[in-house]
Amino acid sequence: MISVLVVDAQPLQRFGFRMLLESTPDTKIVGEAENGAEAVRWTTELRPDVVLMDIRMPGVDGIEATRRIVAAGGRSRILVLTTFDMDRYALAALRAGASGFLLKDIRPEELLAGIRAVAAGAAVIAPALTRRLLDAFADRLGDGGPVLEDPRLDSLTGREREILVAIGHGLTNGEIAQRFTLSESTVKTHVGRVLAKIGARDRIQAVILAYDLRLTRPIQRSSRASVGGATVVQPHRSGPVRSA
Repeated sequence: MISVLVVDAQPLQRFGFRMLLESTPDTKIVGEAENGAEAVRWTTELRPDVVLMDIRMPGVDGIEATRRIVAAGGRSRILVLTTFDMDRYALAALRAGASGFLLKDIRPEELLAGIRAVAAGAAVIAPALTRRLLDAFADRLGDGGPVLEDPRLDSLTGREREILVAIGHGLTNGEIAQRFTLSESTVKTHVGRVLAKIGARDRIQAVILAYDLRLTRPIQRSSRASVGGATVVQPHRSGPVRSA
Protein backbone atom coordinates (compact mmCIF):
# COMPACT_ATOMS: atom_id res chain seq x y z
CA MET A 1 0.00 0.00 0.00
CA ILE A 2 1.43 3.36 -1.07
CA SER A 3 0.84 6.13 1.46
CA VAL A 4 0.29 9.58 -0.04
CA LEU A 5 0.26 13.11 1.37
CA VAL A 6 -1.74 15.51 -0.83
CA VAL A 7 -0.53 19.12 -0.91
CA ASP A 8 -2.65 21.63 -2.83
CA ALA A 9 -3.94 25.13 -2.12
CA GLN A 10 -7.36 24.33 -3.60
CA PRO A 11 -9.78 22.27 -1.44
CA LEU A 12 -11.59 20.99 -4.54
CA GLN A 13 -8.34 19.66 -5.98
CA ARG A 14 -7.51 17.89 -2.73
CA PHE A 15 -10.99 16.37 -2.67
CA GLY A 16 -10.57 15.08 -6.21
CA PHE A 17 -7.23 13.49 -5.40
CA ARG A 18 -8.70 11.91 -2.29
CA MET A 19 -11.61 10.41 -4.23
CA LEU A 20 -9.23 8.92 -6.79
CA LEU A 21 -6.66 7.56 -4.35
CA GLU A 22 -9.17 6.14 -1.88
CA SER A 23 -10.87 4.23 -4.70
CA THR A 24 -7.57 2.61 -5.70
CA PRO A 25 -6.63 -0.58 -3.82
CA ASP A 26 -2.88 0.06 -3.60
CA THR A 27 -2.92 3.71 -2.48
CA LYS A 28 -4.11 5.53 0.62
CA ILE A 29 -4.12 9.17 1.71
CA VAL A 30 -2.50 9.73 5.09
CA GLY A 31 -2.94 13.50 5.19
CA GLU A 32 -3.60 16.77 3.38
CA ALA A 33 -1.87 20.16 3.40
CA GLU A 34 -2.87 23.46 1.84
CA ASN A 35 0.55 25.14 1.77
CA GLY A 36 4.24 24.36 1.76
CA ALA A 37 4.81 24.91 5.46
CA GLU A 38 2.12 22.36 6.31
CA ALA A 39 3.59 19.99 3.73
CA VAL A 40 6.98 20.05 5.43
CA ARG A 41 5.46 19.51 8.87
CA TRP A 42 3.12 16.69 7.83
CA THR A 43 5.81 14.94 5.83
CA THR A 44 8.04 14.90 8.89
CA GLU A 45 5.26 13.56 11.11
CA LEU A 46 3.51 11.15 8.74
CA ARG A 47 6.44 10.00 6.58
CA PRO A 48 4.36 9.19 3.49
CA ASP A 49 5.79 7.19 0.62
CA VAL A 50 4.83 9.90 -1.87
CA VAL A 51 4.01 13.60 -1.52
CA LEU A 52 1.76 15.02 -4.27
CA MET A 53 3.00 18.60 -4.32
CA ASP A 54 1.39 21.68 -5.86
CA ILE A 55 3.73 24.55 -6.82
CA ARG A 56 1.80 27.81 -6.48
CA MET A 57 0.71 28.10 -2.86
CA PRO A 58 0.59 30.97 -0.34
CA GLY A 59 3.62 31.39 1.89
CA VAL A 60 6.08 28.57 1.29
CA ASP A 61 5.61 27.39 -2.29
CA GLY A 62 5.94 23.83 -3.52
CA ILE A 63 9.50 24.17 -4.76
CA GLU A 64 10.80 25.51 -1.45
CA ALA A 65 8.78 22.89 0.44
CA THR A 66 10.34 20.20 -1.75
CA ARG A 67 13.80 21.57 -1.02
CA ARG A 68 13.17 21.50 2.74
CA ILE A 69 11.70 18.00 2.71
CA VAL A 70 14.61 16.60 0.72
CA ALA A 71 17.14 18.40 2.92
CA ALA A 72 15.60 16.76 5.98
CA GLY A 73 16.70 13.41 4.58
CA GLY A 74 13.48 11.44 4.93
CA ARG A 75 12.37 8.61 2.67
CA SER A 76 9.33 10.41 1.21
CA ARG A 77 9.52 11.01 -2.53
CA ILE A 78 7.93 14.07 -4.10
CA LEU A 79 5.80 14.16 -7.23
CA VAL A 80 5.05 17.72 -8.31
CA LEU A 81 1.65 18.12 -9.93
CA THR A 82 0.75 21.51 -11.36
CA THR A 83 -1.33 23.37 -13.93
CA PHE A 84 1.71 25.39 -14.98
CA ASP A 85 3.33 23.94 -18.11
CA MET A 86 6.48 26.02 -17.70
CA ASP A 87 10.03 24.76 -18.07
CA ARG A 88 11.39 26.90 -15.26
CA TYR A 89 9.01 25.33 -12.76
CA ALA A 90 9.85 21.81 -13.88
CA LEU A 91 13.59 22.34 -13.76
CA ALA A 92 13.39 24.14 -10.40
CA ALA A 93 11.33 21.30 -8.94
CA LEU A 94 13.75 18.64 -10.16
CA ARG A 95 16.73 20.60 -8.89
CA ALA A 96 15.02 20.91 -5.51
CA GLY A 97 14.88 17.13 -5.34
CA ALA A 98 11.46 16.21 -6.73
CA SER A 99 11.24 12.74 -8.25
CA GLY A 100 8.74 13.78 -10.87
CA PHE A 101 6.83 16.60 -12.53
CA LEU A 102 3.39 16.05 -14.05
CA LEU A 103 0.59 18.33 -15.21
CA LYS A 104 -2.87 18.29 -13.68
CA ASP A 105 -4.55 17.68 -17.03
CA ILE A 106 -3.29 14.08 -17.14
CA ARG A 107 -5.72 11.20 -16.97
CA PRO A 108 -6.37 9.52 -13.60
CA GLU A 109 -4.63 6.33 -14.68
CA GLU A 110 -1.55 8.33 -15.67
CA LEU A 111 -1.41 9.97 -12.27
CA LEU A 112 -1.70 6.60 -10.54
CA ALA A 113 1.04 5.19 -12.76
CA GLY A 114 3.24 8.15 -11.87
CA ILE A 115 2.64 7.67 -8.15
CA ARG A 116 3.52 3.98 -8.40
CA ALA A 117 6.67 4.71 -10.40
CA VAL A 118 7.89 7.34 -7.95
CA ALA A 119 7.10 5.12 -4.96
CA ALA A 120 9.19 2.38 -6.60
CA GLY A 121 12.18 4.70 -6.79
CA ALA A 122 11.82 5.90 -10.37
CA ALA A 123 11.28 9.43 -11.60
CA VAL A 124 8.67 10.70 -14.06
CA ILE A 125 8.49 13.80 -16.23
CA ALA A 126 5.51 15.10 -18.21
CA PRO A 127 6.01 14.19 -21.89
CA ALA A 128 5.39 17.78 -23.01
CA LEU A 129 8.38 18.89 -20.96
CA THR A 130 10.90 16.13 -21.60
CA ARG A 131 12.25 17.32 -24.95
CA ARG A 132 12.09 20.98 -23.96
CA LEU A 133 14.15 20.37 -20.83
CA LEU A 134 16.84 18.69 -22.91
CA ASP A 135 16.72 21.56 -25.40
CA ALA A 136 17.04 24.05 -22.54
CA PHE A 137 20.19 22.28 -21.36
CA ALA A 138 21.59 22.30 -24.90
CA ASP A 139 20.86 26.01 -25.36
CA ARG A 140 22.49 26.91 -22.06
CA LEU A 141 25.57 24.77 -22.71
CA GLY A 142 26.00 26.22 -26.19
CA ASP A 143 28.66 24.57 -28.34
CA GLY A 144 30.39 22.95 -25.44
CA GLY A 145 33.31 23.87 -23.24
CA PRO A 146 35.48 22.40 -20.53
CA VAL A 147 34.05 20.36 -17.70
CA LEU A 148 33.28 22.67 -14.79
CA GLU A 149 35.12 22.17 -11.53
CA ASP A 150 33.10 20.85 -8.62
CA PRO A 151 34.27 19.28 -5.35
CA ARG A 152 31.75 16.49 -5.79
CA LEU A 153 33.65 15.29 -8.83
CA ASP A 154 36.89 15.25 -6.87
CA SER A 155 35.50 12.53 -4.62
CA LEU A 156 34.87 10.17 -7.54
CA THR A 157 37.31 7.56 -8.76
CA GLY A 158 38.06 7.41 -12.47
CA ARG A 159 35.63 4.54 -12.94
CA GLU A 160 32.91 6.28 -10.92
CA ARG A 161 33.29 9.37 -13.08
CA GLU A 162 32.82 7.23 -16.18
CA ILE A 163 29.71 5.75 -14.59
CA LEU A 164 28.33 9.25 -13.92
CA VAL A 165 28.86 10.21 -17.56
CA ALA A 166 27.06 7.04 -18.63
CA ILE A 167 24.16 7.84 -16.28
CA GLY A 168 24.00 11.29 -17.84
CA HIS A 169 23.68 9.67 -21.25
CA GLY A 170 20.70 7.70 -19.98
CA LEU A 171 22.28 4.25 -20.17
CA THR A 172 20.75 1.33 -18.32
CA ASN A 173 22.77 -0.72 -15.87
CA GLY A 174 22.95 -3.42 -18.53
CA GLU A 175 24.24 -0.98 -21.13
CA ILE A 176 26.82 0.39 -18.71
CA ALA A 177 27.94 -3.14 -17.87
CA GLN A 178 28.36 -3.92 -21.56
CA ARG A 179 30.23 -0.70 -22.29
CA PHE A 180 32.78 -1.21 -19.51
CA THR A 181 32.82 -5.03 -19.50
CA LEU A 182 31.48 -5.26 -15.97
CA SER A 183 28.83 -7.38 -14.29
CA GLU A 184 25.50 -5.68 -13.61
CA SER A 185 25.96 -6.24 -9.88
CA THR A 186 29.26 -4.35 -10.05
CA VAL A 187 27.56 -1.54 -11.96
CA LYS A 188 24.81 -1.32 -9.34
CA THR A 189 27.48 -0.98 -6.65
CA HIS A 190 29.26 1.75 -8.62
CA VAL A 191 26.01 3.63 -9.26
CA GLY A 192 25.08 3.52 -5.57
CA ARG A 193 28.49 4.90 -4.61
CA VAL A 194 28.28 7.64 -7.24
CA LEU A 195 24.86 8.79 -6.01
CA ALA A 196 26.09 8.81 -2.41
CA LYS A 197 29.27 10.75 -3.19
CA ILE A 198 27.61 13.45 -5.28
CA GLY A 199 24.68 13.75 -2.87
CA ALA A 200 22.08 12.74 -5.47
CA ARG A 201 18.87 11.33 -4.12
CA ASP A 202 18.17 9.38 -7.28
CA ARG A 203 19.37 8.90 -10.80
CA ILE A 204 17.59 11.91 -12.25
CA GLN A 205 19.55 14.20 -9.92
CA ALA A 206 22.74 12.62 -11.24
CA VAL A 207 21.60 13.32 -14.80
CA ILE A 208 21.04 17.00 -13.96
CA LEU A 209 24.49 17.26 -12.35
CA ALA A 210 26.14 15.63 -15.36
CA TYR A 211 24.54 18.24 -17.62
CA ASP A 212 25.29 21.15 -15.32
CA LEU A 213 28.99 20.29 -15.08
CA ARG A 214 29.28 19.65 -18.83
CA LEU A 215 30.16 16.01 -18.34
CA THR A 216 27.58 15.18 -20.98
CA ARG A 217 25.25 16.84 -23.43
CA PRO A 218 21.67 16.05 -24.41
CA ILE A 219 21.46 13.32 -27.01
CA GLN A 220 18.54 11.89 -28.96
CA ARG A 221 17.70 8.41 -27.77
CA SER A 222 16.01 6.00 -30.16
CA SER A 223 13.46 4.94 -27.56
CA ARG A 224 12.22 6.00 -24.14
CA ALA A 225 10.72 4.15 -21.24
CA SER A 226 7.35 5.61 -20.33
CA VAL A 227 4.45 5.33 -17.94
CA GLY A 228 1.20 6.75 -19.26
CA GLY A 229 3.20 8.73 -21.82
CA ALA A 230 5.51 10.29 -19.24
CA THR A 231 9.25 9.72 -19.48
CA VAL A 232 10.47 7.46 -16.69
CA VAL A 233 13.92 7.43 -15.14
CA GLN A 234 14.22 4.15 -13.29
CA PRO A 235 15.99 3.63 -9.94
CA HIS A 236 19.61 2.49 -10.12
CA ARG A 237 18.86 -0.97 -8.82
CA SER A 238 17.23 -2.19 -12.03
CA GLY A 239 15.40 -1.37 -15.23
CA PRO A 240 15.76 1.07 -18.13
CA VAL A 241 16.97 4.59 -17.55
CA ARG A 242 16.40 7.53 -19.81
CA SER A 243 18.05 10.91 -19.45
CA ALA A 244 15.07 13.18 -19.47
